[in-house]
Amino acid sequence: MVFERGTRLLAGAAVVALMVLVGPSAPSGAFSAASLPTEDARQAVPNRVMTWNICNPCDSGNGDRAADIAEYAPQVIGLQESCVRDVKKIRDDLKRRYGLVYHVEYGTVLQNWGRCGGLPWDPGGYGQAILSVAPMTDHVSVEYPDGGSEDRGYMAVTTTVGGESVRVFNTHLAQRQQESVRAEQTRVLAAAVARHERAVVLGDFNARPDAPELARVWALAKDTDPQCHPSPVGACAPTTDWQSKFDYIFLRGIVPLAHRVHPSEYSDHHLVHADLGAA
Repeated sequence: MVFERGTRLLAGAAVVALMVLVGPSAPSGAFSAASLPTEDARQAVPNRVMTWNICNPCDSGNGDRAADIAEYAPQVIGLQESCVRDVKKIRDDLKRRYGLVYHVEYGTVLQNWGRCGGLPWDPGGYGQAILSVAPMTDHVSVEYPDGGSEDRGYMAVTTTVGGESVRVFNTHLAQRQQESVRAEQTRVLAAAVARHERAVVLGDFNARPDAPELARVWALAKDTDPQCHPSPVGACAPTTDWQSKFDYIFLRGIVPLAHRVHPSEYSDHHLVHADLGAA
């Protein structure tokens, strides 16, 4: 009996020693699994913004998408063709694997079971999303009166980029061969952008720079690509796998410091990001 009692005491002492070394397992414990360091902790670039059509439907994992975003670590990201469930997973992966913490707002324009899963009577939300390191306010989501072959719209938030307050828009215009529809969409978008002295307009415009339907936007803002203009004289960097410039970062009241385009194996659109300067 003495031997059994001694064995129990020894086992108990071992458990206590292990708890001291490992730390408490409760959620509030400083050494809980939730507080383990990320595999590749990074800091967001304070003045960097990004736009990316993540492609839907495409056979891409959200972990792969998060890895592409984390490589350039923008402060603000505008995503198009995004499902609410996918964006949540991307945001969670950015935090868990890279230590990048983002707020998120959605610009859902339709509920689509085919694109976003869910149940036939409870399909997933589909449209745009904005992720921002800084909190976002004054969120609006607007569906264009005519989306063309599919519902389309824009969303807007006010947030901080590089220490300055700015209005950020994110849009996805009607598909190709629908020029007249896009012209009406840019009329609605330009009217909203014009109300702000400082604005960043992100998105997939489905139109080349010299397309007449983009004239209203060009009248208000400049693209961050220094070679890109509304006339066909520039040598705009292509932003799609079919070598077209469809993705833009338009600036109003802000100047760009750098512009980069990065092809991705996980989408037919490239990641486009820009570092911003003062007015």
